[in-house]
Amino acid sequence: MKNNGSAFGTNRNIDSTLKNLSGHRGASKFAFAIILLLYIVAAVFTVLTTRIPAPVMVFGNPIPPNIFTGVFSAISNICIVLMAVFFKKAGYFTALVILVLNSPMMVVNIIVRHNYTSIPGFFTNLLTVVAITMIYINNCRIGKYQQRLGEQAVTDMLTGLPNRFACTEFMEDLARRGVDFAVVSIDLNNFKSINDIMGHEIGDAVLNEVASRWKVLADSHMSGTLDFVARLGGDEFSLIVRDFHSDTDIMDTINSYKYELERKLTIENCDYFLTARFGYAKFPEDADNAVTLFSYADSAMHELKRQRISNCVLHFTNSLHKDELTLEIERKIRTALDNDAIMCYLQPQYDMSHKLRGFEAFARMKDTDGSFISPAEFIPVAEKTGLIDRVDITVFRQAAAFMGEILKDRDLDITLSVNISVRHLLKNNFLDEIKEIMGETGIPSDHLEFEITESIMVDSEGRALQYINDAKKLGIKVAIDDFGTGYSSLSYLHKIPADLLKIDKSFIDVMNNSESSKQYVATIISIGHILNLDVISEGVESNEQLETLQKIGCDYIQGYLWGRPMSLYDAAKLVSETT
Repeated sequence: MKNNGSAFGTNRNIDSTLKNLSGHRGASKFAFAIILLLYIVAAVFTVLTTRIPAPVMVFGNPIPPNIFTGVFSAISNICIVLMAVFFKKAGYFTALVILVLNSPMMVVNIIVRHNYTSIPGFFTNLLTVVAITMIYINNCRIGKYQQRLGEQAVTDMLTGLPNRFACTEFMEDLARRGVDFAVVSIDLNNFKSINDIMGHEIGDAVLNEVASRWKVLADSHMSGTLDFVARLGGDEFSLIVRDFHSDTDIMDTINSYKYELERKLTIENCDYFLTARFGYAKFPEDADNAVTLFSYADSAMHELKRQRISNCVLHFTNSLHKDELTLEIERKIRTALDNDAIMCYLQPQYDMSHKLRGFEAFARMKDTDGSFISPAEFIPVAEKTGLIDRVDITVFRQAAAFMGEILKDRDLDITLSVNISVRHLLKNNFLDEIKEIMGETGIPSDHLEFEITESIMVDSEGRALQYINDAKKLGIKVAIDDFGTGYSSLSYLHKIPADLLKIDKSFIDVMNNSESSKQYVATIISIGHILNLDVISEGVESNEQLETLQKIGCDYIQGYLWGRPMSLYDAAKLVSETT
């Protein structure tokens, strides 16, 4: 990763960068050129109008040209004043030179040529010199004040390092220009005890010494990267690292600052030994804006604090803000439920001769920008936050309406398979909800299949069996999902009045890797057949897997080989084409 430069310079030290951050930008050179050109034009016309004897016809009326002399003279003077007001030193001295050069010509006109009409112009020039000089002096005073305010805005008053604002501005500039960089959040360990025991004056002296060491290191480029050090407040510092090629370079740079910090520090004949925690995040790998990068670097540093690990460096990873992600995804799920953005997709299931058995219903969710959120992200959060039953019933309602419409006035032997979570199944009104939707959509119960997992029996065996038996009485089929990945107790399998056994994709993936893996799948199929259950394998993605499953007696398959999850519209087309 190479640094592509920035508005604040590639190799400039911290002081130079601060000056650029705090510097007051004047008006553009283009505007200065326009005003200067306008002055020249006005000055030329001022002279011409005094020398043209013949009157000028304006709207049919003869007007002496010298009437316009004052107009163009006023425009010239305004241009002079604008130079002094907006263009600081360059504008003032340009205006001053112009006025000084004009004065001898006026004196000659008055004394030699006895052209006394130049007297007002001479005094106007003289007074304009006084005016622009006063403007320039006042601008200098204001400029110094603005410079002081600018420096205070970007500088930490205790250490002289850039402050949080300067650090953020610098990062935003780098991000705008697409420059790769890392931001390191630094927190000194046990610094509070120095303040409490030795007093704040000693604490401030310690901070100044740390800042001085790090500033010298940053300006010397001895770390091998381009570095920018800032103090955020208290005992918190930040380091921006550029011009690195890998994480190893970043770690080497951080370790160089770590080494400088850990060298013995002596204040008023007392020795201090400091350590710190360092957390870092990278642009654009971890985040694409300054605020988020700061937050992520802080998250890494605070994780070290939480684990009570001192004197260590940690790179931010997504696992460090799982709680924040969970809250964000929960908010998105609730928004999707309220805005009908939870959708049903259907994946086809086939027998081994490629005859359509039916479909399994899956939940898909759109973000507010219209993009899809992975089920691997939102389904676990829905389960954790108790929203899974609302997601289940939303998907079931859409799938049942689809199947009810497909089966209307048609005698088709296809099944709709829907996943039922433990939380949903154990709700007191579970079957009432199912009956209501069945009545609304017209889906026959013998075309409906519930997929449950063995964990249902562990969570609440008695109630679960009651609800499963009640569903069976309605004519609904039952499938045991993900068999072999959970508890896989034959006693549970024997108790559940199931019709179908589903072999998890993880077993199908490795089935052809070894004879033992293939025999394991064959054993599950045999167990299913012994218990008078049909067996379906999910996640079938290759012809080799299909051939093996045919040989060992599997009844049905489901997977990308013969069909990915599809929209209801595409599922309807598939039914029409295959029946």
